[in-house]
Amino acid sequence: MEQMFSGHTRLAALFAKPARHSISPAMHNLSFSENNIDAVYLAFDVEPENLATSIESIRTLDMLGVNLSMPHKMAAVPLVDALSPAAALIGAINTIVNDNGHLTGHNTDGIGFMKALEAIDVSIIGETITVIGAGGAATAIISQAALDGVKEIQVFNRKDAFYPVIEVKLQEIAQQTGCNITLQDLADDSALADALNKSQLLVNATGVGMKPNESESPLKDTSLLRASMAVYDVIYNPRETQLLRDAKAAGAKTANGLSMLLYQGAAAFELWTGKEMPVKKVQALIETL
Repeated sequence: MEQMFSGHTRLAALFAKPARHSISPAMHNLSFSENNIDAVYLAFDVEPENLATSIESIRTLDMLGVNLSMPHKMAAVPLVDALSPAAALIGAINTIVNDNGHLTGHNTDGIGFMKALEAIDVSIIGETITVIGAGGAATAIISQAALDGVKEIQVFNRKDAFYPVIEVKLQEIAQQTGCNITLQDLADDSALADALNKSQLLVNATGVGMKPNESESPLKDTSLLRASMAVYDVIYNPRETQLLRDAKAAGAKTANGLSMLLYQGAAAFELWTGKEMPVKKVQALIETL
């Protein structure tokens, strides 16, 4: 992956804390090289108190734009000039595009999720799905699914201090999209069983099952899984969580969060460059990382 740089080389970047573990530089630098684009992608650890000046540097340095990850996705919203419809609905951004100094915030997480389902031949348009978790990843998934035409989304979350906040957010998404969205207590086993019984897809949008707790699963009753249901886990470390192992044993179609990461990155790349990311080559690369 040789890349030559010049006085015209443009910069794209990741602003996050921490950022050093990210595989985004590998994805985007391969894509720049394959498309013969004179640009480079770097990862920067950005403290929350430095976010505003860091975003201003996108203009100052005439950058292509940046990706944002935790803890900056919500904090960056008031720091850009405009928002895409999905970003406005979600209330968080993961991509900023610089158009001659005009910064537009996008959220490509939900787009990445929907493309990841398409890649495994799972269609949920007009269908019912169940989502476990209601944080940032879940909100992006729910918003994009609702915008794209999913009929019903049943969301389950622990009844903590965050519960009433996300309840209001989900009502707002439902009102703006016409999708039937309900929020219920994850501890309500009967409600979860009913939801899964009529769902074509189960999504784990929590960190339950992530390394080093690979033996944990957000779904305790594995009898609720079936072959006619697809199961998507946003976790990609490990590549196969306990939930995905259980789903595979039940005959369900499964996928992990690496595909969502790939396709959200592809959407950001296209927003910056107008070119398509070489998805197959990038996928082969990141599966080795």
